[in-house]
Amino acid sequence: MALKHKTPLLDELESGPWPSFVTDMKHMAKKKPACDDLLGVMELSFEEKEGHWKHGGIVGVMGYGGGVIGRYCDRPDLFPEVAHFHTMRINQPTGKYYTSEILRKVCDIWEKYGSGMTNMHGSTGDIILLGTTTDNLEPCFQALAKECDMDIGGSGSALRTPAACLGKSRCEWACIDTQDLIRDLTMTYQDEIHRPAWPYKFKFKSSGCPNDCVASVARADCSIVGTWRDDIRIDQAAVAAYAGGEFTPNGGAHGTEKRAVDMQAEVIDLCPTRCMAWDGKKLEIFTENCVRCMHCINVMPRALWPGQDTGATILVGAKAPILEGAQLSSVIVPFMKMEPPYDEFKEFAEKMWDWWDENGRNRERIGELIQRLGMRSFLEALELDPDPRMINTPRYNPYIFFKEDEVEGGWTRDVAEYRKRHQA
Repeated sequence: MALKHKTPLLDELESGPWPSFVTDMKHMAKKKPACDDLLGVMELSFEEKEGHWKHGGIVGVMGYGGGVIGRYCDRPDLFPEVAHFHTMRINQPTGKYYTSEILRKVCDIWEKYGSGMTNMHGSTGDIILLGTTTDNLEPCFQALAKECDMDIGGSGSALRTPAACLGKSRCEWACIDTQDLIRDLTMTYQDEIHRPAWPYKFKFKSSGCPNDCVASVARADCSIVGTWRDDIRIDQAAVAAYAGGEFTPNGGAHGTEKRAVDMQAEVIDLCPTRCMAWDGKKLEIFTENCVRCMHCINVMPRALWPGQDTGATILVGAKAPILEGAQLSSVIVPFMKMEPPYDEFKEFAEKMWDWWDENGRNRERIGELIQRLGMRSFLEALELDPDPRMINTPRYNPYIFFKEDEVEGGWTRDVAEYRKRHQA
């Protein structure tokens, strides 16, 4: 079947050495007119250097306020098949484990009710089903629920679909069961996912260890990162074997070959807090200075392991650059046990949401609110004591100062005394 639209500019994207999404779209366009018109819209946008999509609008499935992103073309006269081209977000299983049977069912349903194009996965984690009409949203949702036991994910000013790394199912470093945690949070907070009620979006992401394979510290409003608070476990014989060239460092990553590890240059000197010592025979780690960066463990995975008193560090405030610049999460709770039913963490999350909901401006992420009102205000709302590990910039104190009623006699007298003492 010949394509309706000529696409000389898009064709250039197929000329390089890498696979192109344009090729996939052309393949789908042979049986889906919507994909053919989508190619036409994109070609027009390339020509005019202007987008031709209108986003938003009240569109969704029965009973839900989120999970569907309304998209409309502003040239339905030229591209009638994409006059409506809505996106559906489908909640992924934790760790993104699928059977081939389920994936085939999802694709069959989407070819029936939508464009047949998918994005596996969006930055939040959802299965992204790209392009359907308003009339097909509800039957598609019902088919996914009945045939695949799948629900719609989050969108809008709501809790976005929580996401996890593979956790204990595949990773020997996982300090917490990320899959169980994220499934529990997803099931507990269905209302927060499906019915937007907050100033803006909110994301949970959980990594099982400080390697942070889901990049939660850069992308999540609340990062739950597995850690430990006792000593790193050490097999001294294996450390000596790495130093002697008997093992391959870095687990063989990036083509590493078996060779002797230069303990001083590759391990000791690269420790960010210099909490390690090597005398040529024995490795020592001074736990009080260790920040659990995982570097030494990554270099010598057969010799070092996380401690056994495990839990999670809770960080808050990351986001991509939208209104303000990009932000990384800040440590809020250095260590919290993370075991079912996760009541301590849920109490923390709900206090956080209450403060944000009460004080946040429209389209203000919680990290921006903390930046605007100060860490001190945030910690007071959560009834947490300040901790040195919460500082995100050296010599910067974002949360501690005296209130007048907290100091006997008031701060004026104390300042006067301080000045008198130091002038003398």
